[in-house]
Amino acid sequence: MSSNQRIEFPELVNKILENVIKINQSRYFIAISGAPASGKSTISEKLKSELISKNHKSSVLQMDGFHLDNNILEKKKLIERKGAPETFDVLGLLNCLLRLKNEGEVIVPIFDRSLELSRSSALVISENTKIIIVEGNYLLLDQEPWRKIHNFFDTTIMIDCNKDILEKRLIERWESYGLSNDQIKNKVYKNDLPNGLNVISKSISAEFNLIN
Repeated sequence: MSSNQRIEFPELVNKILENVIKINQSRYFIAISGAPASGKSTISEKLKSELISKNHKSSVLQMDGFHLDNNILEKKKLIERKGAPETFDVLGLLNCLLRLKNEGEVIVPIFDRSLELSRSSALVISENTKIIIVEGNYLLLDQEPWRKIHNFFDTTIMIDCNKDILEKRLIERWESYGLSNDQIKNKVYKNDLPNGLNVISKSISAEFNLIN
């Protein structure tokens, strides 16, 4: 597997289609990683649509669906760190990937951004789904327990997004929730951007770096 190959979206789709055809297995797993607000969700949905249009049934599995609930985060005194690596149920994600690899229909959680909460058993991944696009910040993080999921992925993608663009998108995201300037600064500069730098500096090399 090559690493750090910079690529644009149309070429990425072609590369994935080549790989899917070459690798004869029941399901093909793609990891899309990147900093908060780098465009993971948008790109994942766009990739899913492209693959489906080419007759490859695909679904998106959100890492954010495995966010610990706010009540748990408060008890663990992690609510201010929500979105950091330690605020996810990584082994729950691992078990879900195992089921997707070995079973047919699997019902998975999603993250409801309007509520900023996970919703369990909210999406059906059907038996005939060939390609699973897994998207999330820490899928390639080079530390335990995140390393346990790396071997599931047939293709790995890191989104390459400028820090200034990330900052702008994050501010706009929290503004849309009606937060005060102080709350926005706290979330962006004390949590989201540091988490993003963590993703960039502490992840393993991806097969493809997607320009966004």
